[in-house]
Amino acid sequence: MTDVRVREIAADDPTARDLAALVAGGQPVVVRGLVAGWPLVAAGQAGPQAAVDYLLRFYNGRPGAGYTAAADRGGRYFYDETLTRLDFDAERVALDDYLARMLAATGEDGAPSFYIGSTDLDQFFPGLTTANPLARADAARVLRSIWIGTRTTAQAHYDMANNIACCAVGRRRFTLFPPDQVAHLYPGPLEPTPGGQVVSLVDFRAPDLARFPDFVKAVAAAQVAELGPGDAVVYPALWWHHVEALDAFNVLVNYWWNDAPAFMDTPMNTLLHALLSLRDRPAAEKDAWRAMFDYYVFGEAGRAAAHLPVAARGPLAPLDEVAARRLRAELLRKLNR
Repeated sequence: MTDVRVREIAADDPTARDLAALVAGGQPVVVRGLVAGWPLVAAGQAGPQAAVDYLLRFYNGRPGAGYTAAADRGGRYFYDETLTRLDFDAERVALDDYLARMLAATGEDGAPSFYIGSTDLDQFFPGLTTANPLARADAARVLRSIWIGTRTTAQAHYDMANNIACCAVGRRRFTLFPPDQVAHLYPGPLEPTPGGQVVSLVDFRAPDLARFPDFVKAVAAAQVAELGPGDAVVYPALWWHHVEALDAFNVLVNYWWNDAPAFMDTPMNTLLHALLSLRDRPAAEKDAWRAMFDYYVFGEAGRAAAHLPVAARGPLAPLDEVAARRLRAELLRKLNR
């Protein structure tokens, strides 16, 4: 893989005071020691059992999702050979019981891998973020999630939100790719997916360059972040990231946010609708529609309405919650024709 490293700054660097501004820079940044003062980090340094004991002080007993993969999968959560089924087991579990199973298997030869992925901290571990604060993350607009597991790999994927990924226990390696590398990463099916997002089909441990020859172009554009306990990596939405947990027990805390208003729809719905309405049209028509989208969507937001009277702008006017509800209703009416 690449030797290009993500840019690093220290937590006491003045530019680290505004994490959103780091994201706005358009490139990933490692912030060394950003959460080094967390009690969770200190517990992890005392060992996996101490980390679990600390986490369970906050656990409210709510059942969550536990993912278990056979040892021969090497900790990689992926598909079977048909790409229509996932190659791991998912079950609803009491997280304290599942963590006990995880710890009991740690270090055993031939043990499966265990993974608790993207679990909402406020819903499952209330009070944990208060005890382990990240003051520079805007609490009103942030989703906080925890990832707990053995030596696992989250296959390269993207998220539709900006991300502050905080390494609390164990070490992590992030391999990051800018959004324009999507074709070179060979995305898998839209459904099913291992964790809710499309993943790359390339096995980073042993890339099959006969099947995926352009992966070398993605590697040329990649950046690597090596994180220890207390470190964080900050990166923008839609950056692909391949995440390897490097120790026998690992905990990561994510802070996700998006600057778009909550009433806006997800662009993934737009993509799905475009598959329905645009993809298979003749090339000349698609070129014409590309110009339309550049004018109405991807260009300056006010351009298409600038020459119209305010009363005539309709959906071309700036969206608010009421206008978004009206536009959504009109779309549903057209889709259900």
